[in-house]
Amino acid sequence: MSATRAADAADFRGPLDISRAATVVLDGRDTVVGWSPAATALLGYSPREAVGRPLSAFLAPLPADGPLPAASDHPATPGAPGAPAASGPPARPGPGPPPTGHEIRLARHRDGHELLVVTTLCPLAGARDGGGAGGGAPGRVLVAAELGELRQWESRLALLQGLATQSPVGLAIYDTDLRLTWSNTAYEREIGKPLAEYLGMRADELYSGGRFVTPGYPSTLDAVMHHVIDTGEPILDLHFQGTPPSDPGTEHLWSCSYYRLEDSHGHVFGVCEDAFDISDRQRAQQRLALLVEVGRRIGTVLDVVTTAEEIAEVTVPEFAAAVRVDIARVTVMSGELPATGGPAAMDLLRVGEHSVDPAAADAAEPLYPGAPGSPADRYPPVAYPPGSPQDRSLASGGLVLDDNVLVVPLRVGGSVLGLVTFVRSPRPRVSGRPLAHGPATTFDNGEVALADELAARAAVCIDNARRFTRERSASLTLQRQLLPHHVPPQSAVDIAYRYLPSDDVTGVGGDWFDVIPLSGTRVGLVVGDVVGHGLQAAATMGRLRTSVRAFAQLDMAPDELLTRLDDLVGQPGVPQGPPSDAYDELTTGATCLYTVYDPVSRRCVMARAGHLPPAVVHPDGRVTFPDLPAGPPLGLGGLPFESLEIELPVGSLLALFTDGLVEARDHDIDQGLDALGRVLGTPAASLDELCDRAVSALVPDATTADDTALLLARTRQLDEGQVAEWELPAEAVTVGRARELATGRLTAWGLEELSFATELVVSELVTNAVRYGGGPLRLRLIRDRTLLCEVADTGHTSPHLRHSAEDDEGGRGLFIVAQLVQRWGTRYTPAGKTIWTEQAFPPAEFD
Repeated sequence: MSATRAADAADFRGPLDISRAATVVLDGRDTVVGWSPAATALLGYSPREAVGRPLSAFLAPLPADGPLPAASDHPATPGAPGAPAASGPPARPGPGPPPTGHEIRLARHRDGHELLVVTTLCPLAGARDGGGAGGGAPGRVLVAAELGELRQWESRLALLQGLATQSPVGLAIYDTDLRLTWSNTAYEREIGKPLAEYLGMRADELYSGGRFVTPGYPSTLDAVMHHVIDTGEPILDLHFQGTPPSDPGTEHLWSCSYYRLEDSHGHVFGVCEDAFDISDRQRAQQRLALLVEVGRRIGTVLDVVTTAEEIAEVTVPEFAAAVRVDIARVTVMSGELPATGGPAAMDLLRVGEHSVDPAAADAAEPLYPGAPGSPADRYPPVAYPPGSPQDRSLASGGLVLDDNVLVVPLRVGGSVLGLVTFVRSPRPRVSGRPLAHGPATTFDNGEVALADELAARAAVCIDNARRFTRERSASLTLQRQLLPHHVPPQSAVDIAYRYLPSDDVTGVGGDWFDVIPLSGTRVGLVVGDVVGHGLQAAATMGRLRTSVRAFAQLDMAPDELLTRLDDLVGQPGVPQGPPSDAYDELTTGATCLYTVYDPVSRRCVMARAGHLPPAVVHPDGRVTFPDLPAGPPLGLGGLPFESLEIELPVGSLLALFTDGLVEARDHDIDQGLDALGRVLGTPAASLDELCDRAVSALVPDATTADDTALLLARTRQLDEGQVAEWELPAEAVTVGRARELATGRLTAWGLEELSFATELVVSELVTNAVRYGGGPLRLRLIRDRTLLCEVADTGHTSPHLRHSAEDDEGGRGLFIVAQLVQRWGTRYTPAGKTIWTEQAFPPAEFD
């Protein structure tokens, strides 16, 4: 039913109104002697079937326990489609407390289903209790209604009560003469008087100076209300501007709606007004619009002076009557940051000024020109007297509000580039043109915050222009962007790291490190060093780091990864500009150390290309440097890379570093390695503390001729309960056995929710291993931050994901696996290959 039809068919009588409720007349023995048509509609019994039977045949008290039928909020006609059925009742606590003076009973419908009804008993005047054996004189009247219908009625009453007393929207009813006949509590607060004091007043008397500002509608309350009464068409969201009686000094804006009121017979008796004060929202929208305009119009060019002029132009007259922008001389002339040291150290130039009327600037503190300049000077110097708002702002570094003058510093980091002075005129109109801020002559808290935001945006634009005149911003941020900002926690190792650039000004160098999560809970640790410094070195470092991560994700062994990286570096690049050997010179000779640690087997495999070997600190404090074959630096080619595999006890420490940490002008690398070993062998509370000790001992001044990178990793081992591994024959029956083993282990781990997907994964991978690989097979499950499933065989062929055609009989298994898991891949070993998958735990796993 539509809202209009529902309103037309609205029945304002309560569900227990005797004129519409089910009515049963009872004698003194609770025998039915009268049965209304509404009772027939409710319970399905005709008067012939009901009269003469006891009331207990139709209504019963609520049982002490057991389920109850649902109290539908949408009662359906009994027996009709959609009527409530007897099955599926909700569990207790039941239908809730009965309404005051009523009783909730269990009714039995003629078709057999049960429903909850609310009843009330009314004695009849002159009735006698008991009645004779052959009596039947009426004694009481029982009125009943379905519980859900009564609950709906009560919710409607609560809604009306809430609108009248709690709603923040002001509601008022006016009669056809537009005199107020009722209003809610919110409207009373807005008027500032009790309803009795303004009852019967006209709307235009309450808001005599107000008007509608929405285009296309009449401007007066009288015209709008008469239009609604005459046409019956509601009007929504009209914006009314005026001064409320409760706040006579401030202009407000309301969103108003009007609709005609009619009684049940269609007679028009008035119009309803609902109004919501949106003044705060309007001011916020105006401020946001100004911020958007500022963002659009300032900073269009990378020029300090142009940006300052744009600030003054965009804020007048929308925000202030006059604006002055003063910038430090060194920033305007040379693009440098001004010296810090108070107002005396700040030499300011007037670079931007705009006002509605020159007289409006008189409200500001007097400005005293500085030393006389040449007439040709474009930007005159300015100085402010002690105690002026500008002087106080420079001294404190913060904004200053003094009557109708607001001074905001242009702050960038810890430096002040200049000042912006906003001035509001005490006159609301200048030259017949109203100022945007209306009658206000000072700045409220919201406008002070807006001015601070405007100045902050302007300062950013000015600083960008300043930086552009001196250097490219990329040279300041490139190294930080290329190095890891955050190393995610690993199950295999605990990580700590330090990086010190050699050039404190640019921070650009070629040393780098990375921590790469690998399949099977393994982790890859890498450090490298690119020859030289500057943008070219940093760009080369970024390319090498990206290449290492890409090769590592293919699960390459360390020696193979370095071979691929060496081939990549040795390939000539595609020329994209003037001939230059700078990139080739930086790439050739780069060094790299790559290690892979497995927390299941505690095996660590490493290889290096011209880099220093890692330091290994055993749990007893003994420090060794593994005899790892050096291999040539990257790009030279000709010699193979060799790897070394060692077993590390739990709690061992791996230290990967660049030569900047151990090499200096006053000692050679061997002395540096000995000093590093002594520091690492000393017990420390944490890896971060150990990093700090190493840097402090080996780089005491925090500066070095070369970049410094240090990466520490303390090894862990997965608990035996986290790993399950089985060796299986390459036979067809192995598939079922593998599923059983996997399901049993998941049940033991409490991961039954992943059983279905894991069974499919295990079935597909083991089937492929039996069909295309060779035995024996190995199935391994690892419960870590995710669930890992691995199937290994002796074959060396890699499966490929493909999309099967509709008429293909196979080829869909790996595609299905890829949809079920988070990641999957292939890892090759000397004995064959391993197919692995990774599944995320269900959300409950992290509760």
